[in-house]
Amino acid sequence: MRIVSTFAVLAVTAAALVTGAAGVAAGVAAGVAAQPEPQNCERGEFCLWPTESYVGDIHRIALENTNTGECVPLPEGLDARSFANRTTRPVTVYQGRDCSTEAEFDTYPGGGTFVPEASYLVRGVQIWEH
Repeated sequence: MRIVSTFAVLAVTAAALVTGAAGVAAGVAAGVAAQPEPQNCERGEFCLWPTESYVGDIHRIALENTNTGECVPLPEGLDARSFANRTTRPVTVYQGRDCSTEAEFDTYPGGGTFVPEASYLVRGVQIWEH
């Protein structure tokens, strides 16, 4: 009787391990497949989102509503955590709304640069000439 019980415990444990491994593999596959892509950011636009992975209400900046070399502060209350540069020009993102170089800033090339997780909160933007 004792041998049967031990065998039953081993069988249940093995089944749980196999099921658990399959669940982990499915979760990993689902995680890869679930990676969101930027939606509705058209060519010629620089788009920002308030959360990582391009989630939330999109904020658009384009040459039709800004001048090159001009600091464009994001509206109060909007701190971008992901962005996409679909313009043909380089764009600098700033941690400060005043585009100060005293805080963090980086320039991203045009033509399709996608950043799903910014390394700091973006609050200011500048579009440059080519």
